[in-house]
Amino acid sequence: MEKYVGYRCSLCNAEYLPGQVTYTCPKDGGNLDVVLDYDSIRQKFQPEDLTSRAEPSLWRYLPLLPVPDPGGEGTMIRIAGGTPVFTLERLAAPLGLEPLWLKDEARNPTASLKDRASAIIMARARAIGAEVVVTASTGNAGAALAGIAAAVGQKAVIFAPKTAPQPKIAQLLVYGAKVMLVDGTYDDAFDLSIKAAQEFGWYCRNTGYNPFTAEGKKTAAYEIWEWTLGQEKTINHSPLTIFVSVGDGNIISGLHKGFKDLLTLGWMEKMPRLIGVQAEGSAAIANAFHAGTEKITPVEANTLADSISVNLPRDGVRAVRAARETGGAYILVSDDDILRAIADLGSLGIFAEPAGAAAYAGLVKAAQDEIVKPEDPILVLNTGSGFKDVHAAMQAVHEAPVIEPTLEAVRKLL
Repeated sequence: MEKYVGYRCSLCNAEYLPGQVTYTCPKDGGNLDVVLDYDSIRQKFQPEDLTSRAEPSLWRYLPLLPVPDPGGEGTMIRIAGGTPVFTLERLAAPLGLEPLWLKDEARNPTASLKDRASAIIMARARAIGAEVVVTASTGNAGAALAGIAAAVGQKAVIFAPKTAPQPKIAQLLVYGAKVMLVDGTYDDAFDLSIKAAQEFGWYCRNTGYNPFTAEGKKTAAYEIWEWTLGQEKTINHSPLTIFVSVGDGNIISGLHKGFKDLLTLGWMEKMPRLIGVQAEGSAAIANAFHAGTEKITPVEANTLADSISVNLPRDGVRAVRAARETGGAYILVSDDDILRAIADLGSLGIFAEPAGAAAYAGLVKAAQDEIVKPEDPILVLNTGSGFKDVHAAMQAVHEAPVIEPTLEAVRKLL
């Protein structure tokens, strides 16, 4: 059964058949939404057909994914997704909130949510016979592509700004990808990767450019939906509020797409409220949201949260709509707020990179500004592991003292 009928432009609503386009709308360059064959899916499947599957990864939702089963049993591509949800009781109490949870995407195989998109892109690449897959990345998307490509024997090329954190670059190199560090910004790397893809016939994974990236990231929404089915006593009258960090805008738009799929199928009753969090130094989408427009004006990004440091967000319009159409909002946080959030989450055993911690920093500000109510059920999305940027993590904590190897030195310090 063909699970998608084509694409729809998010700007002009032009529709295309599956083979007519590959990346963006030919008319206006708008991002394309993959349109599922909802009628066929609804006739063939019920929610329990998915939730009862033994598959613990995102592939349990294969009937709702516009790609064939990629195979690769026993490899990294089969374990993307399926991330846990933790309670944050000790952090909720000082904020006057209850209940509060965190979904930890750092548990993905290359330690970020980007594994979801790369798994779907790799399935698509194999289906169309692509020889080389290329992407631009500040590190996480590249690591996700490089790792999954290595697992299935696919060639991968990664363009990354030379300022990307070294642990992320190390991942790219260890996985065996062809890595090119660009003497410029992420946006420069993005533009160069598209030119290279066109010149050499490579398949481009770029976030906010390839429509299948959102199809991967939407699987986090499916998992949140399935998790809520077991939280009926806690999540009842108020819709779930989700805090997510935003850079290019593709994660929040992917979540929105996933929830819209479920509502269209009649499998979900309430649309969760999506609240995007941006760093003050990279606020192009938040600026548009607060101005009441969908026009995304580039900024000169400057934030320690490299994963959300973007001059010109490539999925900005859909990211604005994700908050606006769900009764959500956009919140700005400082780098100092992000560093405090890293330490706060660490006190519960959660090691978040700056971009992931930004979502929790946004929640703290939202609670202070009464954007959320004490009784609102809230879930924070941690998008990546703190091991991705140890330098930033060290700024969030006090340096460990060095002592002599004696009990007297221990007593003195205590």
